[in-house]
Amino acid sequence: MTITFRQLTPALGAEVSDVDIAGGVSNPDFAEITQLFNDYSVLVFRGQYIDNAQQIAFSRRFGHLEGTVRSNLGAGSEIAVISNVDLETDTILSADDWRNVYNSGNEMWHTDSSFKRVPAIASLLSGREVPPEGGNTEFATGRAAWDDLEDSLKEELDGLIAIHDFAYSRGLIRDDLVDEAQRRETPPVPQAVIRRNPANGRCNIYAGAHASHIRGRDVEEGRTLLRELTERIVQERYTYTHHWQPGDLVMWDNRCCLHRGCPWDKAKHRRVMHRTTIAGIGPTAA
Repeated sequence: MTITFRQLTPALGAEVSDVDIAGGVSNPDFAEITQLFNDYSVLVFRGQYIDNAQQIAFSRRFGHLEGTVRSNLGAGSEIAVISNVDLETDTILSADDWRNVYNSGNEMWHTDSSFKRVPAIASLLSGREVPPEGGNTEFATGRAAWDDLEDSLKEELDGLIAIHDFAYSRGLIRDDLVDEAQRRETPPVPQAVIRRNPANGRCNIYAGAHASHIRGRDVEEGRTLLRELTERIVQERYTYTHHWQPGDLVMWDNRCCLHRGCPWDKAKHRRVMHRTTIAGIGPTAA
C-alpha cells in the first residue's frame, strides 16, 4: 500500500492516510513518512487504535525514546500519560487536584524536553479518550516565522543562547509545582535560539515557555526578547489547530514547532493521551 497525504495549512502540517500503524509500516512507507515529517513538521494519522506496545514500536523506528520525568504519570517509562483521569480509581480528577494544575502547564506554548541538555526530536501523542468538545492541540512553526524575520533580527539572533529551565516554566503557574528532587533532575540548560534541521538545512526560532532568559544578557531584557520571539511564532498564519478524534495519532517536530493544549471541561469530560518522545542526538549549545 502506498501512503497518501494532504497538506493541512500553508505553513505546516499534513494528514497522512493509508497507514496501519498497528499492522506494521513497510520500510518504503516509513521512509516517506520520515520525509513528510521533515517537510511538514506535524503529521496527523487518523483511525490508529493502537496500544502502548504498538505506539512504542512505531516510535522507536525514529530513534531512541526518552523516559518520562518524575512528575508524569508513568514516570521513568517510555509512555507519558497526560490525563485528567486517576489511573487507579478510573475517575475524573477534581479541578484543584495538583495533577490538573501541573498539567495546565501544557496549555502554554512550549516545545517538549527543551529543558533537557539533549532536547527531543519529536513527540507522538495518541488520543485514547478525547472530549466531545475542547481539548484541542495547537501547533506553531518557528521555521516559517524565521523565514519571515527581517535580516537585522536574524543577524542579532545568530549565535544567541537561551537558558531553558523546567522549574521556571512551571513556576509561571505556581511556585510549588516542582520539588527539589525534580529540580536536580532537570537543572537549567543552554539551547541555541536558532536551530537548523540537518535533513534539509532549514532554520527556525527555538523558544517557548521553558526558555527562561538569554545567556550574557540582562535577565528581564532576555525574557522580553524570548516572549517577543514566541509571539512571532504563534501568529495565526503559522499555526495549525488539531481537533481530536478517537484513534488520532499526531506526531510533531520539537526542533521547530511550539505546541499547546487547549482547555476543556475537565470536571465533566475524560481526556486520556499517551505520549512517546524521540530523544535527540546531541546538545544544541555548549
